[in-house]
Amino acid sequence: MANNKNQLESIYKGKTIIITGHTGFKGSWLSIWLSSLGAKVIGLSIDIPCQPSNFEVNKLKDLIDDRRVDIREAKKIREIIHKEKPDFIFHLAAQALVRRSYENPLDTILTNAYGSSSILDALRDFEKKVTVVMITSDKAYDNVEWVWGYRETDNLGGKDPYSASKGMAELAIKTYIESFFRKNNNITIGIARAGNVIGGGDWAEDRIIPDCIRSWSKNLPVDIRNPHSTRPWQHVLEPLSGYLALGAALASQQDLHGEAFNF
Repeated sequence: MANNKNQLESIYKGKTIIITGHTGFKGSWLSIWLSSLGAKVIGLSIDIPCQPSNFEVNKLKDLIDDRRVDIREAKKIREIIHKEKPDFIFHLAAQALVRRSYENPLDTILTNAYGSSSILDALRDFEKKVTVVMITSDKAYDNVEWVWGYRETDNLGGKDPYSASKGMAELAIKTYIESFFRKNNNITIGIARAGNVIGGGDWAEDRIIPDCIRSWSKNLPVDIRNPHSTRPWQHVLEPLSGYLALGAALASQQDLHGEAFNF
């Protein structure tokens, strides 16, 4: 897979790229990265998720085509995709907080499962070649509480609303691939799964390091949801480099169509 600047630039420079969830932590950094590679980035997000935000601090509104769109508005999503005719789509828009999924499970399911479906449904009669990277989560796996990492072939599932919504999204993605895109050489789709990330510009709620800094700066105890759990973290640019490498590989390797990858 392409993973250095020259390789990535040769693939993405001058290309029209739609990023959903571009105002979020990962989405904003991906927008910055692709813009630096010379891509024309169109960002679709329902809102700016926190104050302050990486999106505003880096003045992304002046760098890309910034639009306020609800990913659940399938008709509007279809209109944008058919008008802009993107070369690549990176779908990151999601309700990404486990705790919030308990407060509003229906919204979480609609955003994560139906929202993902609205992207793919818009492509059913799309005649231009496009490469699509659907970002889900490592929480889509059925958590059997073992010590090993999960493999792409392991069972999907989810006991909490957030994890279940990601499993639903994966099922919907597979359904669209097998029902509509398996023999369509214009549409190439890959699935990317990653876990917890850290890095600059993350001011969202329920984030371990930002929460620690906020509490310690006020001399308050840190509220940790599951203090006895062990979790992996990686720098935000690590999975993003994987998403970019996957998009590049999908654009030239049809045999990767429909495959899922851990990052």
